[in-house]
Amino acid sequence: MKKLRFILSVTMGFLILLASCSKDFLEKKPLGVADEELLANKSGVNALLIGAYSLLDGVGSGFTFGSSASNWIYGSVVSDDAYKGSDVGDQAQITTIERYVSQPDISVFNEKWITVYDGVARSNDVLKLIAQVDDMSEEEIHQATAEARFLRAWYHFEAKKMWNMVPYVDEHVTDYLNLPNDQDIWPMIEADLEYAVENLSPTKADVARASSWTAKAFLGKVHMYQSDYDAAKLLLDDVINNGPYELVENFHDNFKIATENNSESVFEVQMSVGDGGSGQNGFWGDNLNFPYGSGPGGCCGFFQPSQNLVNAFKTDENGLPLLDTFNDEDVTNDEGLASSAPFEPHTGNLDPRLDWSVGRRGIPFLNWGIHPGANWIRDQSFAGPYTFKKFFASDGDNAGAESPRANANNYRALRYADVLLMRAEIAVEEGDLSMALDIVNQIRRRAANELVTTDDGDPAANYVVNEYPSFPDQTYARKAVRFERRLELALEGHRFFDLVRWGAAAETLNTYLEKERQKRTYLQGASFTQGQNEYFPIPQTQIDIMGADVLKQNQ
Repeated sequence: MKKLRFILSVTMGFLILLASCSKDFLEKKPLGVADEELLANKSGVNALLIGAYSLLDGVGSGFTFGSSASNWIYGSVVSDDAYKGSDVGDQAQITTIERYVSQPDISVFNEKWITVYDGVARSNDVLKLIAQVDDMSEEEIHQATAEARFLRAWYHFEAKKMWNMVPYVDEHVTDYLNLPNDQDIWPMIEADLEYAVENLSPTKADVARASSWTAKAFLGKVHMYQSDYDAAKLLLDDVINNGPYELVENFHDNFKIATENNSESVFEVQMSVGDGGSGQNGFWGDNLNFPYGSGPGGCCGFFQPSQNLVNAFKTDENGLPLLDTFNDEDVTNDEGLASSAPFEPHTGNLDPRLDWSVGRRGIPFLNWGIHPGANWIRDQSFAGPYTFKKFFASDGDNAGAESPRANANNYRALRYADVLLMRAEIAVEEGDLSMALDIVNQIRRRAANELVTTDDGDPAANYVVNEYPSFPDQTYARKAVRFERRLELALEGHRFFDLVRWGAAAETLNTYLEKERQKRTYLQGASFTQGQNEYFPIPQTQIDIMGADVLKQNQ
């Protein structure tokens, strides 16, 4: 009893002491949690803004390949550009997506959803904090607000092109369990970008940030997705005629670490290695997409270019694409051959951009040596003989990397070549075939400037690429412009979304599947259903959280 009374006495005394001092003792902030009052200044706003930018790589929410900035699954594998790759059992959920099976419980859909809306939330956190600061000039407030609204538009655009009918979330939303997808959010995306165009600086304080020119180009792209050519034309013409961009001399300079953030870069997602992290800042959303086995990275053999894409790079005796017959015969490949077996690469005419984009046997793989074929492929019989190459870093460029699969090569999210080719699309629809011809030929002239060469300095293949002499009619011009867009932007995550916005997905992809089924047995029975497969199923997890009466599933 004495012991109990002593404890009670001491305890009561301690509580009286607390009461007589201050209740603040009971209101300590948890360690590691940012205090909003401490952040409510210019430095805090910038810190939150950097956090909003940092999620552009798609990795910061704890996910990787399902939310990658490059959209390699949703923009390329789901198109005619690439296969899932690897083997039949590894990440079979991606094969389900590649087969156009609408299955809303696939985990990568939820990973993408969480990531883009986390990006929206981070952008909104910036806007809410700006309202509390008192040490920023009016100009600084407009700049920070414009950057946050640009990023909010970017993340919403990612959601829009994936799922079409999605919630729009601004800084005034408080009920996050009641976010209906009952309205078209294009007008809200446009409003954010229009504010960004008006208020962003025309020059970048840092290479990673958006400028007013970035916002104009992106807003032009938003209008292109709605086939609003008049609005897109005004913006793209301004960017082309008055902006700071130009094509770099060599195509591959768009994909080298040494030439990041160059004159062709409208907007890049910044990557880094050796920065004290775990490697996740190094293009970790694409960390599966390395050659298998003895190849650089040593894992995991995903994201293999399709035979259809490789065939698209063939050229005729005049150095022009085979617009209608490119897929009749395959570029010679080594499928089914051991690396030790004799093999001679394709001897016909090829566009040199093929070998800057795709790894194939007998051709130098940057400075990693000659691609050996099967030894770098996990299962040729499943996904063919090619490896991804376009964003790959040269040997020695990733010094200090935390992992052999961490890659400091930036993702070029919006290139000036993309801007030019969108303007060429508009020219075709307006009947200005001479302008469309001039733009396409600019791109093709640049393609001829740099060839993949052997150690002796000789061209590694029979590269022949030339300009079109003319576009005889609108139908031909439209086909040529769209084909050029595929070649130039191959494997950059745009192809599927382009096919959808053109209304060409069903015809193109079902034609593609018709031949692919003959070799890729896992694609047997696969088909693209018009009016259904243009958009992905909204994640079932999100519908379960909000309720099917609030967040409605796509058709």
